[in-house]
Amino acid sequence: MNWLVEIYNAGMFDFLIDGDANETIKGLAKTIEDSADGIKDIIKQSKETASGGFLGVPLFENDFWKLAFKFGMNLSVILIIVRAIYYPIAKRKDYLFTYIMISLVIFMICFTLKKFEMGMGMALGLFAIFGIIRYRTDPIPIKEMTYLFIVIGVSVINALSNKKMSYAELAFTNAAIIGVTYGLEKIWLLRHESRKVITFEKIDLITPEKHNELLADLQKRTGLTITRFEIGKINFLNDTAQVFIYYNEDEQKGHFRDEGISKS
Repeated sequence: MNWLVEIYNAGMFDFLIDGDANETIKGLAKTIEDSADGIKDIIKQSKETASGGFLGVPLFENDFWKLAFKFGMNLSVILIIVRAIYYPIAKRKDYLFTYIMISLVIFMICFTLKKFEMGMGMALGLFAIFGIIRYRTDPIPIKEMTYLFIVIGVSVINALSNKKMSYAELAFTNAAIIGVTYGLEKIWLLRHESRKVITFEKIDLITPEKHNELLADLQKRTGLTITRFEIGKINFLNDTAQVFIYYNEDEQKGHFRDEGISKS
């Protein structure tokens, strides 16, 4: 420790107790800090200029390639589910258009919101606004509603996936959804039972012992292969009864709209 005492006696630590020296050192440190901030600003501006920034917004970022890749993958999956699996069975062009456009919009909304650092309250508020908006149309059948849920779910998964989820996991998720949907529609051949409501005037046929005659009359007059029927409201004043008929839509020659309304 003798060398430290000698240095101290030589006066090499005098600046530590010298007020003017301390102020000089503080000023020098502040000057260095300001210079570092200036260099950072210059680097930031040079990056924006190099990327073609306009009004403080870059014209191109590397995330564009991520957007393009995920968009192409999501669109391919949706087309397989909606065009290759759903449409050949349902033959509904209106639902085909709706599914594709909803998928596109949901994907873009989710991908865009992921770029913003918004609070939980703002995010919930936006989705509450989206939840208020709904189509003012007749209720769609349960099968079409299921496809709508599949389309929205796939789009959200593909848009919000990040580094915590590998592309292998993302590909497996999409393939599993496609495989199960194809299996239920094509391999296991699940039948879609639809329903119609008929106001029936031959009220004498509603008795249990004449149900066979009622079924034959309904099939003859509607041209449908009816699997079962139910009798609803009975109006003896007008001699009419409400009859719910059920049929497998896939087995009919023509397309009959499913009336999925309540029995009340």
